[in-house]
Amino acid sequence: MTATAPVIAEEDRLRADLYNFLGLILSGPPDEMLLVQTAQLEGDDSPLGQAIATLSKMARVTKPKSVTSEYNRLFIGLGRGELLPYASYYMTGFLNEKPLAALRQDMTRHGLARAENVFEPEDNIASLMEMMGALIVGRFGSPASLAQQKEFFNRHIASWAGHFFGDLEGAKGSVFYTPVGTVGRIFMEIEAEAFRLG
Repeated sequence: MTATAPVIAEEDRLRADLYNFLGLILSGPPDEMLLVQTAQLEGDDSPLGQAIATLSKMARVTKPKSVTSEYNRLFIGLGRGELLPYASYYMTGFLNEKPLAALRQDMTRHGLARAENVFEPEDNIASLMEMMGALIVGRFGSPASLAQQKEFFNRHIASWAGHFFGDLEGAKGSVFYTPVGTVGRIFMEIEAEAFRLG
């Protein structure tokens, strides 16, 4: 008897793909291959589709070296980058605070664990986007129910991610990451509204 993979609705698979894409592009500077893949994205006439189309155009004219410099200015910097992409910082003004402890408890409950080669706090935006994508499709067990997704989103993402993505759009050092911020901000608005109605 073979185990069958859970059936994931196409809409949920697309949601998970966008969460995973945001997690990947925020976890480190995109390499040549990711830039080429991003350049192939297409968007429709919706605000999110237009933001994706803008990001695609930006990826076509961006070189790995320049996006690495931009990433470092935005998120690493000398001492610190222009932005601190952590839930604790956005919610309390400090790193490694209660939001991180609450996230670690929920990660354990959902069977999520920090990758061995990752040393930064788990409440960074890239990790949270990847966790949400994993929950939707059940990468670490059964797919999360809509209620479980909503709870995780509301507890760890809703209160700050939109602000972070808005800050990323307007950051002095943002060029390639400006449309990443737009995509993220609009996607967070769509998700919040869908969970509110769901």
